[in-house]
Amino acid sequence: MGKHNSENIIKHKSFEFAVRIVNFYKSLIERKEYVMSKQILRSGTSIGANIREAQNA
Repeated sequence: MGKHNSENIIKHKSFEFAVRIVNFYKSLIERKEYVMSKQILRSGTSIGANIREAQNA
């Protein structure tokens, strides 16, 4: 497997994780867990941005 394929796998998995985090965030909001939900959303969705930044460096 080449570098390009592994980058696609990492991008795909980080995107799937971000989608799961957003859904978890929504369920926390429904339970009125506002502070924790905002932090989880920020940290969980920043992973994809960090991966892309590292790959482009």
